[in-house]
Amino acid sequence: MERETFSEVLINWYHIKKRDLPWRKTKSPYQIWLSEVILQQTRVAQGLPYYEKFVENFPTIIDLAAADEQEVLRLWQGLGYYSRARNMHATAKIIVENFDGKFPNTYVDLLKLKGIGPYTAAAIASFAFDEKVAVVDGNVYRVLARVFGVETDISSHEAKKIFSELANNLISEESPSVYNQAIMEFGAIHCTPANPDCMFCVFADSCEANAKGKQAILPIKSKKIKVKNRFFDYFVVEQNGNFLMHQRNEGDIWAGLFDFYLVESETKLLELDEIEDAFLREVLSKSIIKGSSETMKHILTHQRIEARFWYIVLNEKIALSKNYQFYSLEEIEALPKPILIEKYLKNTTFSIKK
Repeated sequence: MERETFSEVLINWYHIKKRDLPWRKTKSPYQIWLSEVILQQTRVAQGLPYYEKFVENFPTIIDLAAADEQEVLRLWQGLGYYSRARNMHATAKIIVENFDGKFPNTYVDLLKLKGIGPYTAAAIASFAFDEKVAVVDGNVYRVLARVFGVETDISSHEAKKIFSELANNLISEESPSVYNQAIMEFGAIHCTPANPDCMFCVFADSCEANAKGKQAILPIKSKKIKVKNRFFDYFVVEQNGNFLMHQRNEGDIWAGLFDFYLVESETKLLELDEIEDAFLREVLSKSIIKGSSETMKHILTHQRIEARFWYIVLNEKIALSKNYQFYSLEEIEALPKPILIEKYLKNTTFSIKK
């Protein structure tokens, strides 16, 4: 297929089928950047309310940079991949401190910013500044691999070069921003990973995958994600209506978030008589055990977590350990927490729901 034909057909499809999304109505590099960070590994339906919350609470990048990290993480709560929020906050500070709060306006200069990679730089450069540089994300890989029959493994280093060159050769000269939006949208809602609508596709007669029946195998990706199983026993320790919590450390997937006292096991959830943690054993010796929750399952990209919550009322004072302290329910509500903790607080049948 000719380059001009591909981009023209794609853009025409986009004008008819595109979703009405707020970040498509602005040239603000800040708002475009926010949307791209939030939508990484996140569906639009899930990410849209978060985008709206961030724009409302932090109208400018100066507001975001000045925010407390806990406030940023609290707004991000439930979206997952919390490193995105921490990196976004750090990048906002860099832009304010080193660039007077203004985004660089070229792809090359955007790449110099910590936390902005090739895809995000291309998105900002094209959407905000109309630079002719192609975005290449999972949707783009899939569309190009199928339409043009590219069978290079997308997890290989070679693929990055091949798909980037193809994408930049196809991008519209006149409307690079619209073209980039169009190919991403086409992959997101039409040329989907499973069950693409090939019968009513604008590329049905020219798509290599459709002609050869290879929609299910393209794009090719050989590397499989290893999933780690983790087992969490949380101990919800109450004393005088306050609850024991701590902030998780750096280097953790939930760094900066608050949770209850945790004992992690390698192979299964524990029974109480199997606990070896000295501090926890002392707590249990001075407590009444009210009960335990049902096992909760939480699936992440690289991890599968099984969690259980033990509800304990501590009757005596005790020296605290590991940077833990007691918080009221009102204080806990304002703290950023992993989604597991939030679900427990909302669904528990114990007296914690006062």
